[in-house]
Amino acid sequence: MLLTKEITTKLPVLYSQENTKDPMVICKFFTPWSSWTWYAIEFDSKDTFFGYVIGHEAELGYFSLSELQSVKGPFGI
Repeated sequence: MLLTKEITTKLPVLYSQENTKDPMVICKFFTPWSSWTWYAIEFDSKDTFFGYVIGHEAELGYFSLSELQSVKGPFGI
């Protein structure tokens, strides 16, 4: 389980932080076998996050809970 109900209730809804100069990151997802990290700022309460993603590039963008849950690393991590 990547996301608890407690964290879900703390995440602002999508687009609510658009005019916030420095929005707060509420939770962080990462893959321990690579350099990918996702910092969630907003959530639609279903599947879509908006946040800061560090992967091949560092950028603000959308990512989904279902995609994060489907990621499999070495040895089934």
